[in-house]
Amino acid sequence: MLDPLKTSSYDYTLPKELIASKPVHPADSAKLLIYNRKTDTITHTTFKNLIDFLPENISIFLNDTKVIKARIFGKKLSGGKVELLLNKPLFMDRYLVMIRGKVSVNMILYFEEDITVKVLEINEDGTRVVEFYKNEERLDFLTLVETLNKIGHLPLPHYMNREDDEEDNINYQTLFAKNYGAVAAPTASLHFTEELLKKINDKFNVNYLTLHVGAGTFKPVDSEDILNHPMHSEYFEIGIKAKEALDKAKKVLAVGTTVTRTIEYYARKNMIAGECDLFLNTANKPIKVDHLLTNFHLPKSTLIMLIASFVGLEKTLEIYEEAVKEKYRFFSYGDGMLII
Repeated sequence: MLDPLKTSSYDYTLPKELIASKPVHPADSAKLLIYNRKTDTITHTTFKNLIDFLPENISIFLNDTKVIKARIFGKKLSGGKVELLLNKPLFMDRYLVMIRGKVSVNMILYFEEDITVKVLEINEDGTRVVEFYKNEERLDFLTLVETLNKIGHLPLPHYMNREDDEEDNINYQTLFAKNYGAVAAPTASLHFTEELLKKINDKFNVNYLTLHVGAGTFKPVDSEDILNHPMHSEYFEIGIKAKEALDKAKKVLAVGTTVTRTIEYYARKNMIAGECDLFLNTANKPIKVDHLLTNFHLPKSTLIMLIASFVGLEKTLEIYEEAVKEKYRFFSYGDGMLII
């Protein structure tokens, strides 16, 4: 019998050809699987028809984070190549990064645009703490983002198995991306077109909050007992308007797992900004979010465990099996599902 607290229970078979490496066009022509919990039924449609399936009188929340070109390539003094992925800013213009290539504390790395990086700390989890400099001047976050957007690459997830291209600069950002800070897109929102967004804004109370998706979102669950997994943390911010809307909302639709975690963290901690490290699973179910619009997620990931917190493990696997059978496209550029 499957145990919802065991990582191995969240495995499923996915043919490689169902992993999306490019989005469909237009974005709202992507498939959409609707799971209705009251009737225990699955309906197949497309995102273009989303509005026909949304319950009445819901408040909708979206994530307005913007993806940084966080992946840069450089060299050590010795000439050896390094690849650096910015994860997030820390205090005092220090940054948490991942570096491919052997480095040591106090080592200086060299990049385009006269950027140098000093390695300050080497953490056990594989991350590094660094400072960025240009002509010996330490860079603050906004200046760093400007520079990275000149010399960097969008950090497409590894499963796309390709380098980023010009089209990704548009496709891998949401229409409402506003606040730089993410290293991965809030992918459920990539399906919106201007037309679909307008229809939703005309009919529903729509609000925006921010959670800067970090590289930790792809971190595999290594422990067999899911409750032993050290959850990554990501910076979030809920503005006054969104907070008031949340407090008043009778029913909440979260667009994406990032929005879900942000709202649920607020519901538990009553914090409107800070580091969110909430792990939703069958032992820690949602208390504020009623409905979820999301993509299909990696096997054994915290994200598929989040889906199970809404519908249970068995139903999650049944839905995923149906999506595979119907040849839905999976992961970041893939199709989606709506839980109502």
